[in-house]
Amino acid sequence: MRQDDCYRLGKVIKPHGIKGKIKILLEVDRPDEYQNLASVFLQQKEKLVPFFVESIQINSNIALTKLEDIDSIETAIELVKSEIYLPLSLLPKLLESEYYFHDLVDCEVFENNQKIGTVKEVINLNGNDLLSMDHNGKEVLIPINDEILPRVSIKEKRLEVMLPEGLLTL
Repeated sequence: MRQDDCYRLGKVIKPHGIKGKIKILLEVDRPDEYQNLASVFLQQKEKLVPFFVESIQINSNIALTKLEDIDSIETAIELVKSEIYLPLSLLPKLLESEYYFHDLVDCEVFENNQKIGTVKEVINLNGNDLLSMDHNGKEVLIPINDEILPRVSIKEKRLEVMLPEGLLTL
């Protein structure tokens, strides 16, 4: 499995107990939709390694998880900070007005009907979601919220923004 064919579910934050359980921080909007996971991919040394899920208990955005063949605290510790991925085919279906952040990458950004840049990536910085946009060869970070990003068309790969004054000149 290639990382381009997957989306990031979260990351391992710490072991739990001595029998190989781990705590996973789920970085998704609806963590409860992942209550019945059969398997996950963990990034280890630039590769995605598959693991079967023996059990998972979700409380808010933390998943207490037991993976097959991870049977000790020592092996669980080795997984800490590993990013966790799932195939894109497992993404939950969205309403027509909703979108996934990875869908915003490569969208053109317009303000007052004039193209001002292209989205390069979406960044989560201490709980704040930001668009990284290339504007005339410079990176500009744009907060993702309904006031600043009033119109998103994934089909057209077009974002309409209403930026705070001076944001492009910082």
